[in-house]
Amino acid sequence: MSARCCHAPQAENRRNDTRYTTVLWVVLGINATMFVLELVLGFASRSVALRADALDFLGDTANYGLSLFVAGLALHHRARAAMVKGISMGLFGIWIIGSSVWQFAHGIVPEPSTMGLVGTAALLANALSFALLWAYRSGDSNMQSVWLCSRNDVIGNCAVLLAALGVFGTSLGWPDVLVAAIMGALAVQGSWIVTRSASQELSGAGA
Repeated sequence: MSARCCHAPQAENRRNDTRYTTVLWVVLGINATMFVLELVLGFASRSVALRADALDFLGDTANYGLSLFVAGLALHHRARAAMVKGISMGLFGIWIIGSSVWQFAHGIVPEPSTMGLVGTAALLANALSFALLWAYRSGDSNMQSVWLCSRNDVIGNCAVLLAALGVFGTSLGWPDVLVAAIMGALAVQGSWIVTRSASQELSGAGA
């Protein structure tokens, strides 16, 4: 009886780890595919918001790959990985904000119909990833960082669709720039949450 009680949680943890790993492989494939699609069409449509979202997909692909690498390791290893991801999220956000300023200064107007079509596809892809990762939103800092990336992506995709409508209605580029700036701010905010949580875990682990 006692042996079964002692080993049952370990078996359950192994099953949970297997499910989490499978989910990560699925969302990694989704993000890698959408990165290629959005990058090509983002340049074709001259949309900084789509290019920002494409680089976000690339960052998420790298993040999911890193999460797969550390999934079975000790907490301090996962916390260090989360710290790397948090810092990369912050750098991405700063780059997007700078790109938004450049786009606005040059008065570039993107093509709204392509923005709308690609934004819809990206929203569906990220909504699926978000749903798959929902069960892991309250895990350690590494799991939390993965879920936050997915959450930010869904919000960003909705904003891209609104930007497409704004560009279509005004024939101006500022809605595209505004959305890109918001996506950058979300990345910076997510970076703060993840790095703070990872720092607490590292302190607790004595690493």
